[in-house]
Amino acid sequence: MIRRELGHRIDFHVHSLLSDGVLIPSEIARRARVLGHRAVAITDHVDPSNLESVVRSLTAVAEAERVYSDFQIIPGVELTHVPPNSIPSLAAKAKMLGAKVVVVHGETPAEPVEPGTNSSAVRCPDVDILAHPGLISLEDASLAKDSDIYLEISARKGHCLTNGHVARVGMKVGAKMLVNTDAHEPDDLIDQEYAYRVALGASMDRKLSLKVVTDFPLELLRKVC
Repeated sequence: MIRRELGHRIDFHVHSLLSDGVLIPSEIARRARVLGHRAVAITDHVDPSNLESVVRSLTAVAEAERVYSDFQIIPGVELTHVPPNSIPSLAAKAKMLGAKVVVVHGETPAEPVEPGTNSSAVRCPDVDILAHPGLISLEDASLAKDSDIYLEISARKGHCLTNGHVARVGMKVGAKMLVNTDAHEPDDLIDQEYAYRVALGASMDRKLSLKVVTDFPLELLRKVC
């Protein structure tokens, strides 16, 4: 029964060799499709040095996929280790260039992200997802909810250490959440049942876990595409 309810997967946080992933975008799309994905957002790491080239490349491959396939590649970026005050201008530029999804690399405990990154991201209207936000504050989670920014529950090693905290804070304020992989290699991609278990493991009940891997991803897909 639960397998039928889960439907097709959508992952909004995947990296290609345009940043630090190992696959070209077309192979990501093929592997994701085999795992039962409906769409995948390729959100390579960017800062001012590569923002334009990455968005240009991902937009081109997304268009080619649309012409020759019914699978959907969503061109996006992940603003990574940039100064918090630069997030609004970089996010706006990414959207202007054609990025459909803007992810901000949140204050994960696994990396030395500059303090204030979470707060800047949740105040930015051009940000769609705050990835692996670590020990996010109640105030920032509430601002994410008010700004219609999705909090990420991460399937990635290291980033997942604070999934329980993110889920508890997100549930307390009513923020929307997504299970993403932050995939860099083929084995990082997961199917919908695994994503559902990640949500359950973050202390969500079955009803919310189902919503986090079905309803919220579909909602964001419609919003950005």
